[in-house]
Amino acid sequence: MPPHAQKQSALLRIGKTMLVMGILNITPDSFADGGRYNTLEGAIRHAREMIAEGVDIIDIGGESTRPGAERVSESEELARVIPVITALANDGVKISIDTMRASTAQAAIEAGAHIINDVSGGLSDSKMLAMAAQLKTPYIAMHWRGQSKDMNSMAIYNDVVRDVISELQERIDAALDAGIVKENLIIDPGIGFAKDAHHNWAIIDHVGEFVDLGYPVLIGGSRKRFLGGSTPDEREEASIALTKRLSTTGIWGVRVHSVKPHKEVLPL
Repeated sequence: MPPHAQKQSALLRIGKTMLVMGILNITPDSFADGGRYNTLEGAIRHAREMIAEGVDIIDIGGESTRPGAERVSESEELARVIPVITALANDGVKISIDTMRASTAQAAIEAGAHIINDVSGGLSDSKMLAMAAQLKTPYIAMHWRGQSKDMNSMAIYNDVVRDVISELQERIDAALDAGIVKENLIIDPGIGFAKDAHHNWAIIDHVGEFVDLGYPVLIGGSRKRFLGGSTPDEREEASIALTKRLSTTGIWGVRVHSVKPHKEVLPL
């Protein structure tokens, strides 16, 4: 077991103040900030800015999952994220690795990350769930229907809340069957992934039903198109308002592009 794994348990307690997860995309093509932090120095500098602003977790990703994005190679993903994780490992902040690959997850945890954030919920890599169980680290399973290049065509639901809960329950069962303990499992309904704007709002309106499943819930709606505005930066105000709204729902955390304004709207 990684030496830091046991220390993570306090972060997973439901009912504590909602956590703020800061996004660090080390990519040239992520929808909101692609290319802004695409160097080792720039990524580390931005991470430390987030730490100074009180971020609870930094989510580091080396592969864009925006609609239409093409996948990068395993070697490219590793080259982007591992040096940054290694540089931040002793800075006292919790780090999650945003990856769909078991091999990248393993390398990231060994380099000093604490959480695996898998947007595919184990569907993209058949080895992922077993790897997460073996590493004994918290695992975030998101609702997912397919790779980024195809997901827009998959936004078809009879009842989006019921359907997403049902499909997430399948991933929960698969994770538990693979040996991931319940105490290490976090769920994410996947705002913006194979979902149109009205689907996203329906999930937010009924987020309590996801909380009622009994697992910590992460919501990642920051700067996404359903919030309105022509550009990601124009959606920042709406993103902050969404964080304020979610702060009273009992969810575990929000995944956001800026830290300070989101921390400022949380209840004291």
